[in-house]
Amino acid sequence: MVAQLGLPIYRGVVTASDSGADDLYEEALRASREIFVVVGRLRRRLTALPGDSGMTPTQASVLTRLSKVASATVGELAGAEQVSHQATVKTVAALEQAGLLRRDPDPADGRRQLISLTEDGRTRAHGERHARQEWLARALLDLGTPEEIRAVQIAAELLGKVSDTP
Repeated sequence: MVAQLGLPIYRGVVTASDSGADDLYEEALRASREIFVVVGRLRRRLTALPGDSGMTPTQASVLTRLSKVASATVGELAGAEQVSHQATVKTVAALEQAGLLRRDPDPADGRRQLISLTEDGRTRAHGERHARQEWLARALLDLGTPEEIRAVQIAAELLGKVSDTP
């Protein structure tokens, strides 16, 4: 089945009659479904966590996103956050008013503005991310066994490799 579908071959030559490869493919397919659901739920849960900063989840998400890139346009932020351009304009304006963002002309296109973090914004983004990491660490400790926590670490490494695959 794996070879017939033209899917990548797992660790060597796989034939259509290789039931071990078919079983592994089915396991990978089930895992991918679970990962898709769990990652979505976990992302929503982490985004919805109340912060001490008084920021909305969308504002915190924009700060976190900008902490990972040098700068972005409003359109790029809207696309990445999957919200409307208009909603992103409001979010950016509130963060700019709070002194967490700044706008600079795009050197390649003076009509566009590049949004980037101020030092205060970088500090706030780090604090928001740290609070979410602390929550997740506590939840793992409360709900998982040492073996399960190690399995999560191994799975995270594999998912990191997957996310870096073109």
